[in-house]
Amino acid sequence: MSTDITRGAGTDAAFTLVMNPLADRGAAWTEAQNAILSDKGLDLARHTIAGWPGHAPTPLVNLPALAASLGVADLRYKDEGGRFGLGSFKALGGAYAVARLLAAEIGKALGRDVTMDEVASRAHPDEAARISVCCATDGNHGRSVAWGARNFGCKCNIFIHASVSQARKSAIESYGATVIRCAGNYDDSVRAAQQQAGENGWFVVSDTSYAGYMDIPRDVMQGYEVMAAEAFDAMDTVPTHVFLQTGVGGMAAAVAAQAVRRWGAARPVIILCDPDRSACWVETIRAGKPTAVGGDLDTLMAGLACGEVSALAWDILRTHGDAVMALCDAAAVSAMRLLARPESDPPIVAGESAVAGLAGLIAAMGDDDAKASLGLDGTSRVMVFGTEGDTDAALYHKLVGATGDAVRAGTA
Repeated sequence: MSTDITRGAGTDAAFTLVMNPLADRGAAWTEAQNAILSDKGLDLARHTIAGWPGHAPTPLVNLPALAASLGVADLRYKDEGGRFGLGSFKALGGAYAVARLLAAEIGKALGRDVTMDEVASRAHPDEAARISVCCATDGNHGRSVAWGARNFGCKCNIFIHASVSQARKSAIESYGATVIRCAGNYDDSVRAAQQQAGENGWFVVSDTSYAGYMDIPRDVMQGYEVMAAEAFDAMDTVPTHVFLQTGVGGMAAAVAAQAVRRWGAARPVIILCDPDRSACWVETIRAGKPTAVGGDLDTLMAGLACGEVSALAWDILRTHGDAVMALCDAAAVSAMRLLARPESDPPIVAGESAVAGLAGLIAAMGDDDAKASLGLDGTSRVMVFGTEGDTDAALYHKLVGATGDAVRAGTA
């Protein structure tokens, strides 16, 4: 049975914390998990992505003033807002999976292995142009897939659900993709993409996995792990805690995988953070098995509005995700504003789907029972991953009361 702590129901500070009874800090990285994410796979992803134009590691920002105000010894924020000009960590996953898919499919057409360098240089334009990729998205993943398709020379169709903003739709279209809006929520758009892919011979490049569909999401997650490796390389000491926003769980699983393979039983405590209106990881951890949540999943944290966990992510987080929290939208907005106008730390532009991890830390540090359950105290060294910048600039301005440019200039 899981242990639940629920506080502040109906208030802006509401949260739920659920400890994972299946978690085991001492659990070894298994052969089955290594078939999902591995050092060999990470080496290929890092080499490939490092060769793309515009590549640069994103900063790991030290936030000493915020750490002191929260009562922890150290707080680091991995700022993905500048990744390849796409504004989010998703640039690492979808585009990498498109490249891997093209290498495999062009290789079949040519009857030989095709390297990732050949894909990136568009060495076989006719073969690439015959291939069409598609996916469902809340915004950032679709932008990455569209960007990859444009860069590597294949066709692209992106499915968005009813509540994805016009700004995010337009951003995807700017990379040459055809964008198809569906009724319903994110999971409905996933099903629509799958159906039309089958009818039209398109290849689905999804960041979520399910029975019969594992290879491409594995490549997406392997791309995400590049972000985790960059962050951990920049640390002199092992973090004691990592707070991670979820969605389907691919990013969180990639970070956990890197932590376990790098540090083993000395890895950080890993806390997952759901929006309370799409808390599929809360219900999954409670049930001890993948458990879907229904409804419109209408959270402000649109990039995390997912009702079903990824099967591959569950295979990793089942034992290596120590706890999960559910946070309200107001907590995300508060964290965005806190980062935008710090007392003395560097200002950071963080989108609404970037800050659930930080919001989880803030909520936990304000509650003695939550702190005790998670082992948080004045010696804790915490890392969070800011997975997007102002990917919807108008919405960011509305929520924070300043533009992203003003925040970056320190004039907000």
